[in-house]
Amino acid sequence: MKMTKMLAAAAVALSLSAAHAEPVDVMKIMVPANPGGGFDTVGRALGEALTAAGQAKRVQVENKAGAGGAIGLAQFVNNAKADPNSLFIAGIVTVGAIEANKPPVSLDMVTPVARLMGEYNVIVVPANSPYKTLKDLTDAVKANPGAVSVGGGSAGGVDHIMMGLVAKAIGVPPAKINYVPYAGGGEGKAMILGGHIAAYVSGYGELADVIKGGKLRALALSSDKRLDGVDIPTMKEQGIDVVLFNWRAVFAEPKLSAEQTKAVTAMVDAAVHNEAWKTKAQKLEWIDLHQDGDAFRNFLAEEQKRVAAIIPELGLAKQP
Repeated sequence: MKMTKMLAAAAVALSLSAAHAEPVDVMKIMVPANPGGGFDTVGRALGEALTAAGQAKRVQVENKAGAGGAIGLAQFVNNAKADPNSLFIAGIVTVGAIEANKPPVSLDMVTPVARLMGEYNVIVVPANSPYKTLKDLTDAVKANPGAVSVGGGSAGGVDHIMMGLVAKAIGVPPAKINYVPYAGGGEGKAMILGGHIAAYVSGYGELADVIKGGKLRALALSSDKRLDGVDIPTMKEQGIDVVLFNWRAVFAEPKLSAEQTKAVTAMVDAAVHNEAWKTKAQKLEWIDLHQDGDAFRNFLAEEQKRVAAIIPELGLAKQP
């Protein structure tokens, strides 16, 4: 009996060892956005980390933008079946786009692997703005929502969602917010620096340089507590109970087995603990929000519920 158990244990160990002995020849990563954006940066950083950590010999990144990520997701769902060496990058922006556009595909059709990182949002105004505090801005919005233009990323994206949640918190119908969407961060940044909009919402890392340089005044962060080394109050401490971060995550093909899911999760875990990933994350001021297993699946379910509730209130939900 003892010998049988020993042999069985050895067989399991050998099997696991064989499964991880050699890196994957080619790991394919689908990024449902154009090159150069946030999703693309995360996807390519993950690819570099997978190779640096010895998990893949080569990584092939494919960009497929359109419909808020739905086109890339549809292609991934159709093409990656039974391919454990294919990954898909998504995030809260994808969740919002799916809720708004109601495409025939959803994140329920792929296998959640891990949340990788996140960025807290910051609300900024021009340095010479009359709004000195978050209360100044929200009081103006309450008095006349249409008169206060607030810029941010695409309609239904994390910036828009955040402003919808802020509107609800101050008693303003989210659809009444004068939200101005911009396709790229560069355009929005130029508009707020030029004083063409009253306020602007974006990831803190994207605006840190102009905030530190005094060109923009930061009114609030969307974090649950103040960030180390960042002297900006949270919305929560200013009486608006909204906490939100722009998270990005990785998913795998639809029909991954339990064992394959474990193996892919271990590969991603090795990548995000590799120095290549850590260096990139530090440079871009990403927040370490790595989460996998049941914790990530539960988080994803709750986030889908929260986004599904706010998108119709923003007036964005496509009618069936």
